[in-house]
Amino acid sequence: MPEINTNINKAAQDITSVAKDAAYVVIGAGVLSYQKAQVQRQELLKRLSDPKAVVGNRIKGARTDLSGAIHTVDAQLEDVISRVEAAYVPLEDRLPTPARDLAKQVRTQAKETGSQIRDRILTVTG
Repeated sequence: MPEINTNINKAAQDITSVAKDAAYVVIGAGVLSYQKAQVQRQELLKRLSDPKAVVGNRIKGARTDLSGAIHTVDAQLEDVISRVEAAYVPLEDRLPTPARDLAKQVRTQAKETGSQIRDRILTVTG
């Protein structure tokens, strides 16, 4: 009979050891699950707050791109205006005096208006 007692005691110890190990595994899995849930919660909070920053960065980038494009177009437009004026001045000089004076007034007014429009556009775009 001592053999049965020792086997029962040994079996009981093995069952206790297995139960302890199982409890540790369950507790460890619970702790890992809790930590994973916390990480996911933090990531969700971060994603929910990021769209504002992402949209802000995209708007800032679009403004920068638009400003660069406007400056490029302005420079090209200035070049075209200079070429047109260079071709127009000899024609203007051939006009009769009253027509020449009127043409010069129109050209001066067009330059001032163009300058005002350009200044306003460049002020808005920065």
